[in-house]
Order: sequence, then structure tokens, then C-alpha cells
Amino acid sequence: MPGYERYLPILLLLGSNIFMTFAWYGHLKYRSVPILTVIVVSWGIAFFEYMLMVPANRIGAAVYSAPQLKGMQEVITLLVFAGFSTWYLGQPLKWNHWAGFALIVVAAWLIFLE
Repeated sequence: MPGYERYLPILLLLGSNIFMTFAWYGHLKYRSVPILTVIVVSWGIAFFEYMLMVPANRIGAAVYSAPQLKGMQEVITLLVFAGFSTWYLGQPLKWNHWAGFALIVVAAWLIFLE
């Protein structure tokens, strides 16, 4: 499948960021759960994140530089987090959050310039 190196990393990064967002922030909905339980569950979720992130970077390195992969990952993280915060946590982003995220997107774009 020609060109899969270009698009597969993006899909894998999307999946890994969904897992990691739940690992890092999903417990905020369940504040009565003991912290040790939250840590163990988060590590379990993070395992699946690594199962997607490592191949994403390995495959993506055939097409993208390491800084480009990191910049792409940051933008995907922000998009996943924006949806997660709004729909899962019920905390929609405000204008200043979007403005800050936009600056990060601009930074990621600069990384892709030659």
C-alpha cells in the first residue's frame, strides 16, 4: 500500500492520544476513587497508548523528521483534548484556550517549513 507511511502514523497518533487523554484526565470524573487505583488504571490505559505511539513514530520516521512527528502529535493531542474536555468532562473550552491552542498549531506548522 504505497503512501501508508504518510497517513498511518496520523491514525495511530490519533488512537494513541485518545488512550492517553483518558489515562491522564479520565479519572477527573471519578474523584472519589482512591489515587492508587487511579494510577494503576491509568498505567493500564497507557499501555495501549504505547502500543499505538511507538509504531506511529517508527513508521512515521520513514516520511517525517522527529520534530515533525512531535509537532503533529501535539496538534492531535490538542484536538483530542478539546473534544474530551467538552464531551466527556463537560468543560467546554473558552476563547483563551482556543487562542492558546492556535498558537501551538502555528508552532507546529513552523516545524514543517523547510
